[in-house]
Amino acid sequence: MKIKHKILTYISTTVIPIVAIAFVFIYVLFSGYREEEFQQQQNAKIIASIKLVEQFKDRSAEISFLLDEQDINDFYDEKLLIFDENKKEIFASLDDLDIAKAKHVIDDLSKDNPWIETKEGEYDLIGVFVERNGVSYYAVSKAYDVYGYTKLEFLRNTLIVTFLLIALVIALVSIYIARMIASPISKLESKITSYELDAEYNVPISLKTSTIELNNLSDRFNELLSHTNEVFKFQKHTINHISHQLKTPISVLVTELEKIQNQSSEPEISAMISQQKIKAKSLGSIINVLLEISKIESGQVVENLKGRVDELIFDCIHELNIIYPDFNFEVNYDPIEMEEKYLLVHMNPTLLKQAFSNLLSNAVSYSTQKHAKVIISRSPEKHLKIEFINTGNPITKEEEKFLFRHFFRGKNSNDKNGQGLGLILTKKIIELHEASISYHRSGNSNTFEIIIPLS
Repeated sequence: MKIKHKILTYISTTVIPIVAIAFVFIYVLFSGYREEEFQQQQNAKIIASIKLVEQFKDRSAEISFLLDEQDINDFYDEKLLIFDENKKEIFASLDDLDIAKAKHVIDDLSKDNPWIETKEGEYDLIGVFVERNGVSYYAVSKAYDVYGYTKLEFLRNTLIVTFLLIALVIALVSIYIARMIASPISKLESKITSYELDAEYNVPISLKTSTIELNNLSDRFNELLSHTNEVFKFQKHTINHISHQLKTPISVLVTELEKIQNQSSEPEISAMISQQKIKAKSLGSIINVLLEISKIESGQVVENLKGRVDELIFDCIHELNIIYPDFNFEVNYDPIEMEEKYLLVHMNPTLLKQAFSNLLSNAVSYSTQKHAKVIISRSPEKHLKIEFINTGNPITKEEEKFLFRHFFRGKNSNDKNGQGLGLILTKKIIELHEASISYHRSGNSNTFEIIIPLS
C-alpha cells in the first residue's frame, strides 16, 4: 500500500469512528435526559392529581375532567391510576390506555421502595408511593412523550446528517494531507526508481521539500550513489585493464607452447605440452568471459548468436579429455532422435561454453568414478533442459543454500583445488541468458540442472 493511501486510511479510520462514537454518546445522553425529564413531569402530574383527589374525594368525575383538560396541555397520551393506602383504586383517568404492568408495579411499591420506572413499548411507566397529611397513596402513570420523541428524532437526524458531512470533510482533508505529506516521498521514490546508475554521467537527485528527514535522505542517497559510482567505475576499468594486460602474455604463452610442441619429438613431452596449452587457452577463455560480462554490465550491447547448445558441450568435453583422458563423459538425448530446432538457442558462445566447462570440470573433480553423464531433454514449455550428473560425495542440505555464493566451498572440497568462484560465475552466465540453474542431490548422485529457453 502506498504511503498516501496509508495516511488516508489511518486518519479516516481513526477520526471518523471517534466522531461517530461522540455523536452516539450525545444521542444516548439526550435520550436518557428526555426520559428522566418526562418521568419527573409524570411525577409532578401524579402529585397534582393526588391533591385534587384529596379536595374532591367524592367527585371523581369532575377530577377526571379537570385532569383530562390538563392532559391536553401536558401529555399526548396518558393513563393515570391512584390507589389508597390499602392499594384500592380510588381514581382512574378517562383515557382508554391499558396499563399491563399496573398490578405488578403497585404490588412492588412501598415506603421502602417509593419509586419504580419501566417501559411499555415506547411509553414511559412510573410507579410512585406518596405520603400526604399522614395518608399513603399509590399511583401509576403511563404516558407517551410525543414532544420528547420528536426532539429526539430531530436530534438523531441532525447528528446523522452532521456526521455524514463531517466524514466527507475528514475524507477530503485526509486526501489533501496525504497528498501533501506523500508528494515529496513519491517524487523521491520516482526519481530513485527512474535513476540509471551510470558512472560516467552521475546526476545527483534533488528534492524540493521543507521536510528535514527527506532532505537528509536524499543527501545520504546522493552520497551513496557517488561512492557506488566510484566503485563501479573502478571495478569496470580494473577488469578491463587487467584482462587486456593478461590477454597478450597468455597469447604469447600459447604460441610458445605450440612452437615447443612442434619442435619436440618425444610423444610424452608433446602430450604434456598439449595439456599445458589447453590450460593456457582455458585461462584466456576465462579472461574473455570476464570482458564479455563487464561489457554487458556496463550497458554495452553484446550480440547473441543462434547455435546448437550440444556442440558447445562436445567442444568442452573434447578439451577436458585432452587433460583427463581417462575420464568418460556420456551424452544422452531425450528423446534419442531430437530434432535440431530443439537444440538451437540464442547465446553468447564464449560465455555459455565457459559455464558448461565449469560444470563439466566440477564433475571431473568431485566424481568418485571416472564417469559423468550429460542429459539433454526438451520440456513441454519450449525450454531445453540440460543435466550434468556425476557420482560423488554430495554437499549437505545446510550447505546447499550457500552453493552459488562467492568463495563458498563445501566440506567435500577440502582436498580439491579452487577458490569457490566457478559456480557463481556459471550462475551469472546462465542468468544473462535468461535461463536458470539449480542443484539436486539423490544419494551419492549430484545433478546440476539448467533450464534454458529455446530460440
